[in-house]
Amino acid sequence: MTAVRPMAGRAGAAATASADQRPPRTLMPLVAQRFRRDRVQLMAWVAGFALLAYVGNAAVTGTYGTEPQRVEVLKLIQSTPAVLMLRGTPQGPAADAFQFFLLFAFLGVLIGLMQTFLAVRHSRAEEESGRAELIGATPAGRSTPILATLIEGVVAAVSIGVVSALGYLAGGANVYGSWLAGAALAVTGIAFLGVGLFSAQLMRTSRGANGLAAAVVTISYVLRGLGDSMGTVHADGVSMTAAWPSWLSPIGWGQAVAPFSVAPQDGQHAWPLALGLLLGAVLVIASLWMQAHRDVDSSVIPERAGRLHAPASLSGPIGLAWRLQRNAVIGWAVAGALFGLLVGALGQTLVDLVRAGNGAATDVSNSIGNTLSSFAGPGAAGSFIDLFTASMFSLVGIIAAVGAVQAMVRARQDEAFGTAELVLATPVTRVRWFASYLVLGAVTAVLVLGVAVLGAVIGLAGSAGIGDRAAIAAQAGLAQLPAVLVLLAVVALIFALLPRATIWLGWVVLILAIGIGQFGGLLGLPDVVRDASPFSHTPVVGTGAVDWSGAWVMLVLALALSALAAVLVRRRDVALGG
Repeated sequence: MTAVRPMAGRAGAAATASADQRPPRTLMPLVAQRFRRDRVQLMAWVAGFALLAYVGNAAVTGTYGTEPQRVEVLKLIQSTPAVLMLRGTPQGPAADAFQFFLLFAFLGVLIGLMQTFLAVRHSRAEEESGRAELIGATPAGRSTPILATLIEGVVAAVSIGVVSALGYLAGGANVYGSWLAGAALAVTGIAFLGVGLFSAQLMRTSRGANGLAAAVVTISYVLRGLGDSMGTVHADGVSMTAAWPSWLSPIGWGQAVAPFSVAPQDGQHAWPLALGLLLGAVLVIASLWMQAHRDVDSSVIPERAGRLHAPASLSGPIGLAWRLQRNAVIGWAVAGALFGLLVGALGQTLVDLVRAGNGAATDVSNSIGNTLSSFAGPGAAGSFIDLFTASMFSLVGIIAAVGAVQAMVRARQDEAFGTAELVLATPVTRVRWFASYLVLGAVTAVLVLGVAVLGAVIGLAGSAGIGDRAAIAAQAGLAQLPAVLVLLAVVALIFALLPRATIWLGWVVLILAIGIGQFGGLLGLPDVVRDASPFSHTPVVGTGAVDWSGAWVMLVLALALSALAAVLVRRRDVALGG
């Protein structure tokens, strides 16, 4: 018997190796399973990108007026690092070029998060749940799931690129430039798909892989922003070339395509697309190699060993929830503080640039002021620096909302993987367990907004009338809290009613709320659409009296939805699995 075991082991290894080497006949059924499982969220993503593409051109012409007016706006924007960091490098005053300048960086982040979440969900998360081991025991082998995920991700990215290109064409944009813009967005998504697959090989848990991949997307956006803010203005005064940090970012590569540029120094370029494709290919090949050479449920970066004895803080569900999400909460708080410092430091700089402008500075100031008002809220009024502070805090609200929703998503992950069932086997009730994540989400939102206000006050220290400026910053931060809490309560209700749809549906709701509420005014969306987002009902902060009635209504709504969710969680069964 002892002589047979080595032979059996070698035979089994040879059979596994041959199964991985021959073309798996189970690839297409597994691809079909991927699309069947993700059909709703994929359609939601494609529809969202299509909506932004189709309304973008009309929004530009409606918000920024004629081409001469956009020329003056671009001349000021190129002297404003804050706007360049948030938007990109201008490539001319034409409506299609202006639309690409305003939206591409934001769309690059969205498609990056979409692709990384998709990659991790079908790789590392499958290993955690045990599904990957079952598939690996079939003739499909261990590499086929990665290939199936790759096909799904590429098809999704190409579909988004096509609807984006059709949106530009519908607005009357140049045909070649439209398809080039769509290709830039699709290739950006393919590059981040490789990032997600590679992160799943490095990290031991899906939470760690998602965190690493999301950090790469965020760093890519920041590098792109730094490169744009340090870029070189062309002689025409309405176009720029990004500096070297932008070339370290897949989003920067997509932006460098400049599909609608007419500047001779930096015209249309298709070759940066090769960089994104090359990065995606290298990371996919590396992921396939690591998948074939490691054990199932192992990782390149192992988890750190835990303590022998738990601290007293872990005796309750809130302490456990905090321990599980401590690093993420701290990360969101640091992001809020840095953004607050940026808002405070650049507010006075922007005012000085407007005052130092030429004879057309008044018209330009009005154009930029209208743009800031679209972010700050309908009817927003006040000094230029106050409008800037209030409008930028609407973006801090995004950071707080993502951090809050992530807490409820973690509750679903714990339930799906069975760890929540272990906690509920103790005297901890379902309502207490559920409330711990809800409370932590609310605390995260308060913490992010609070440190952002503190950072803004520090950054505004050199501004005239620091007391008034600090009051505006505090009110702007507080105004975002009710909308964030409503979103948290809505995701909590989804968790209670549709637990298995919590993760993807929760992020879809959040992205729609951000896109409609934060960018609805800028894109010229009708009021009936904008009213669907809680961010459209945040109190308008300015120099006058602030109407807080909408905030109180949203707070009551958040409490009611949270209470309803708690009752429903108490009555439903624990939902294991994805």
